[in-house]
Amino acid sequence: MKNIVAVVGVRPNFMKIAPFISEIAKYPEDFKAKLVHTGQHYDYKMSKVFFEDLDLLKPDYYLGVGSGSHSEQTAKVMIGFEMVLEKEKPDLVVVVGDVNSTLACALTSAKLRIKVAHIEAGLRSFDRDMPEETNRQVTDVLSDYLFTPSQDANENLKREGISSEKIFFVGNIMIDTLMRYRDKAEKNKIKEDLGLIKENYALLTLHRPENVDRKDALTQIFSAIEDLQKRIKIIYPIHPRTKKKIEEFGLKDEVGSMKNLILTPPLSYIEFLRLMLEAKLVLTDSGGIQEETTFLSIPCLTVRNNTERPITVDIGTNIIVGKSPEKIIEEAFHMLNGNLKRGEIPPLWDGKTAKRIVEILIRRR
Repeated sequence: MKNIVAVVGVRPNFMKIAPFISEIAKYPEDFKAKLVHTGQHYDYKMSKVFFEDLDLLKPDYYLGVGSGSHSEQTAKVMIGFEMVLEKEKPDLVVVVGDVNSTLACALTSAKLRIKVAHIEAGLRSFDRDMPEETNRQVTDVLSDYLFTPSQDANENLKREGISSEKIFFVGNIMIDTLMRYRDKAEKNKIKEDLGLIKENYALLTLHRPENVDRKDALTQIFSAIEDLQKRIKIIYPIHPRTKKKIEEFGLKDEVGSMKNLILTPPLSYIEFLRLMLEAKLVLTDSGGIQEETTFLSIPCLTVRNNTERPITVDIGTNIIVGKSPEKIIEEAFHMLNGNLKRGEIPPLWDGKTAKRIVEILIRRR
């Protein structure tokens, strides 16, 4: 039996780990898995509710790390996770994504000579100003199994000198979750509760520090939103980080005056998916949402200067617009006028990624 410890820390991690946990449970004679939640996101709507939505059992360990600087958060995770590893003595640690918890748990495992599997390996923005880029690169160097979502990720790893024997192109595990819970989302009533009509609203997410921690950047983005909300209703599940910054920067009255900008608390995965399914377009700085909109053929404007998921731009529905109000408005109005970007679903984004991962682990026991 292979003892596995899987790790989650923030919202996107739950959608990535849930299919793996579900698939591994089909092989009780081969694997024993424990789930660790680092607590990097600690708000109820951004954490606990995802366990309920995605049929995940209560985590075996909750580290309760909370907020802090990158170094402080990483250090706290490493200290707490080391105690878990010393107790469980796993054969393999599975990490997902690119957050501080991902790096911290990979590094702690490697120092204890425990093998690491990285789901969603090989993604690169080539922007070292992004903390996530460092997390991705270091985690991939330390990993023994690199499970990639796209062929460009494979090429990135090979260019960086990673052995081909460690690289496995398995597809996008977030699509496993989307496909599994799409029917459930379609029955959710949040669209009706908000009085929305199909394709008569846009969906907005903003949370990245480079967008919300600087007043000039946040002001620029909201100046574009102000124009856009005059054309279409915009639903904005506001991230706690952004809400705090809006108040800190004195933008509360300005944002509150936008009559067609509907602010909601953080939404569960099912609620957000329900709204995304029938949105006219999505504006986001989230990597995962770029992938989900590409799979669903929904136009997406990414409010960033780059992306670690270029496949969503190359063959998907994603357009990079940066923070320029003029560019955001130009592309958004272009879409609202019927000029929608059409895309294709990338290879192996088929709902079977977790199955491929587990099959590889079985073969390599």
